Amino acid sequence: MTGHRDAVEALRAELRRRSLDGFLVPRADEYQGEYVPPSAARLAWLTGFTGSAGIAVLLLEKGAVFSDGRYTLQMPEQVDTEVFECLHISDDPPDEWVAANLPPGGALGYDPWLHVEKEVRKFEKAAGKAGGRLVACAENPLDAVWADRPAPPAAPMVAHDIAYAGRESADKRRELAAALDEAGRDAAVLTLPDSIAWLLNVRGGDVAHTPLPLCFALLDREGKVELFVDPAKPAAGLGGHLGNEVSLAPPEAFGPALDALAGRTVQVDAARAPAWVVSRLEAAGAKIERERDPCILPKACKNEGEIAGARAAHRRDAGAMADFLAWLDREGPAGRQTELSAAARLRGYRKALPLFRDLSFPTISGAGPNGAVVHYGVTEGTDRALAPDMLYLVDSGAQFLDGTTDITRTIVIGAPTERQRACFTRVLKGHIALAAARFPEGTTGAQLDALARAPLWQGGLDFDHGTGHGVGSYLSVHEGPQRVARSGNEPLLPGMIVSNEPGYYEAGAFGIRIENLLLVREDPDFPEMLSFETLTFAPIDRRLIDTALLTPAERDWLNAYHAEVRKVAACEDPLWLEAATAPV
Repeated sequence: MTGHRDAVEALRAELRRRSLDGFLVPRADEYQGEYVPPSAARLAWLTGFTGSAGIAVLLLEKGAVFSDGRYTLQMPEQVDTEVFECLHISDDPPDEWVAANLPPGGALGYDPWLHVEKEVRKFEKAAGKAGGRLVACAENPLDAVWADRPAPPAAPMVAHDIAYAGRESADKRRELAAALDEAGRDAAVLTLPDSIAWLLNVRGGDVAHTPLPLCFALLDREGKVELFVDPAKPAAGLGGHLGNEVSLAPPEAFGPALDALAGRTVQVDAARAPAWVVSRLEAAGAKIERERDPCILPKACKNEGEIAGARAAHRRDAGAMADFLAWLDREGPAGRQTELSAAARLRGYRKALPLFRDLSFPTISGAGPNGAVVHYGVTEGTDRALAPDMLYLVDSGAQFLDGTTDITRTIVIGAPTERQRACFTRVLKGHIALAAARFPEGTTGAQLDALARAPLWQGGLDFDHGTGHGVGSYLSVHEGPQRVARSGNEPLLPGMIVSNEPGYYEAGAFGIRIENLLLVREDPDFPEMLSFETLTFAPIDRRLIDTALLTPAERDWLNAYHAEVRKVAACEDPLWLEAATAPV
């Protein structure tokens, strides 16, 4: 960890030079996305922590790194704990830490491109409690000392065919523009690359595993879009795809374009846009309407073309998963495979499928105790051999042109213990309870979350992550606004896709998670109600199921699901698939 100590000391020296007593280093970039390009991986460069969510506060004499329950085991393994405390972001919020640790009169710096308005207000208040102040930095001091910082990405921006997008961009723009006009808004600022990709039917490759073109845009009440993007990015012929109502401008024109909105009514998603954007609009004299990005909800509610694509993508993916699980059953007990080799094998099966473009995230391949690290990222240094009498957790997915997949299976190599079977079966019961749910319109993810947890609670168990997240259409594998979690306050609507992934984890021993993707639909038997259609098809390890814990209805669900897997999955070893999906 010497390199990270050098980074810490270099940043502290720069802070002293700028008369700052500390600096905030979030995981986010200026686009506020979950995945960031190497040029924006500031938190990892400073601390070594590579999780997908978190923030560091570095003061001149101490520091702390914060993340959620997915990374409580990972943080101390990656971070130098002599320099940084590792804290749970909910139990020990970073603003409270600032209030308790910023020295009186201290100046805490931040980059307004990397924080949303609410975060800035929170840290302003915390700094004030400490008798200090929060200071916006026009130039990021960390960037000034990051000598080998990678260049910003410039992957091509390409058209996303209507066969996969399902709706023409012009139709989407007209619909959103009409809503702006009706609400008396002159324009909307779009700062989320996935919103822009969805609206314009384009895709890119600026971040790993998510086909995003990093850019900003303005949508006006007439349906015209000004797109601020590196001129090197648009692929040849993209102008014809975009049409004459979409104009291109370089990124440096974004600020002046915001200034030009002086006196006009502008919609901006202050919960997701950089604080810099809101401040620039305020300084220009625009009338700001702080409302959600207008693309978010229609993007989440997949159209018929996107739904058909999701079904097709998952059915192809089912074959890759079946082939992989059959291979794992043959190879796992022999002791020749490791977490890395298993992940590579699964990627190979997927790569051979039509329309495959990439993984949808780095495969979580965790054997034995590594499976208890919720978002475990295997490296050569942590690579563990698969061996008999252990659980193996593999959470993986693919980006296909017609859809995004995400699936987790927990497999026993050898013989499971009774404890493992009991825990696995309770996770399965929670999974079935959510998959089989029927609920009225207006029901939120928070209201459904307890269904997946109740069987675990009955056994004195729980898990410290959400039960489900939204998923995009050849976009982000983690897409809002819907989620099934204690904090999931968004009503679930037809066309939304969510994951169903309860789990259970024993540190130093094993991890269990079962994940399928679900499509929200009108219930076929009660049209005034909603229910789920399961999109994912792969065997659930029967060896880990204590059938005595299942109700008759749960057995029926499992047997019907496995019967569908047998129909859908094009497995190279049909005898293995038949055995793996036999009725219980």
